[in-house]
Amino acid sequence: MANQRRRTSLKDLAKELGVSIATVSRALRSSPEIGLEMQAKVKELAKRLNYRPNPFAQSLRKEAPRVIGVVVPNLVTHYYSAVLDGIEQEAKKEGYSVISANTHENSDAEVKAIDNFISLHVEGIIACLAQDTTDYSHFEEISSMGIPLVFFGRTCLSDKFSCVMANGDEAAQEATQHLLDTGSRRIAFIGGPNHLDMVKRRKHGYLEALRENRVPIERELVVCEKIDYDWALEATTKLLEMENRPDAILAFNDIITFAAFTAIKQKGLDIPKDVALIGFTDDVHAKYVTPKMSAIEDQSFEMGVQSCKLLLKSINGDSKICKKIVPQKLVIRETSAKK
Repeated sequence: MANQRRRTSLKDLAKELGVSIATVSRALRSSPEIGLEMQAKVKELAKRLNYRPNPFAQSLRKEAPRVIGVVVPNLVTHYYSAVLDGIEQEAKKEGYSVISANTHENSDAEVKAIDNFISLHVEGIIACLAQDTTDYSHFEEISSMGIPLVFFGRTCLSDKFSCVMANGDEAAQEATQHLLDTGSRRIAFIGGPNHLDMVKRRKHGYLEALRENRVPIERELVVCEKIDYDWALEATTKLLEMENRPDAILAFNDIITFAAFTAIKQKGLDIPKDVALIGFTDDVHAKYVTPKMSAIEDQSFEMGVQSCKLLLKSINGDSKICKKIVPQKLVIRETSAKK
């Protein structure tokens, strides 16, 4: 169990082979001082035990830098930049530096980012899944190596890693209830990929509100495929071109929210008279459109702070798996109430 709590070291390789650390080091560098047979043995064992050389070790022998890595799907959005801001502020208090990787919602880039962080010997990782990630083997590797990792927002492997998430199900239910209470009857939900836990939670809350109010659930009004502006613009347009179009939309995140907002405007429809709209988005953008956007707002900065706190506890030896909920807030402005 102890070996799983840290990376494989030169000392581990030397002990396994019954040779000195210097011999192992030279063999890995293919030094002519070491025979080819021993070089092969050392390299084979290093590969089998997933040994990663520390790039800081030679230049900073006395005091290695304290670094954590952060993986985000889309750094240009306010949500992820605010989360990163929270992480950086909390990390700085404890003497840690932060390096970030933007996956651009691509699972291959996510795998590469994780691999790079392992090679850089970061002390821990905070991650949010790319929308097309369905294979979690790179995170399984992190678990087997004992590298501390915390998920935020979009999560997986809840039995292995702590996470920080929002109460998206409750928030979606509250928002849907508000739409029903203020005159909407045919409420559509536009979301991202169905396999994402965040999508599942928010869709669940929407459906629960409909069930509690005995409103029939119409499958054609639930559209979940990808987190992409152009896709969401087209999906909203198709909904609005239905013979019996929706009279309200609940949108999964900021990208989908503003795509829906644009599509409604392009159709010459009035918000909220013709189509009411509530989106999961941030106050920065929601307040500066006309009409002003009713929104379910994340405490994204606080999510970053809490993610970093959980990670630092794990780095310091706390092996308890925790789930932290950072509540969202429904802010009613001008786009949601028909009455």
